[in-house]
Amino acid sequence: MTDKTFMVGGVSKTKGQYKVRFAGDMTRVKILAKTDTDINLVELPRAMTKGELVAHLKTTDLYKNPEFAAAIDAADTKYNAAPTVKVKGAKPSMDAIKARASKKDTVDA
Repeated sequence: MTDKTFMVGGVSKTKGQYKVRFAGDMTRVKILAKTDTDINLVELPRAMTKGELVAHLKTTDLYKNPEFAAAIDAADTKYNAAPTVKVKGAKPSMDAIKARASKKDTVDA
């Protein structure tokens, strides 16, 4: 599976909160303008995945703004964090099951 790539990225404010935005081109500004304010998009040097785009935003002037940086850091955690590994508990052995059953028998007696 190939990851989708984007040529434009940046930050905008929606519902009082800054979010990182991804777009194929600058026409995305028209769509964002309907619901967002403080729209700051930049054209990228090459097509990038979301993770690459967020890492690139950390190298731009956008990252100098503390509010933008917080949104970029949150997106970085979301798209570039190491995958978490869920460890399931060990399945009980047959001996453990038999021991529980015999313990129950002695309690019931």
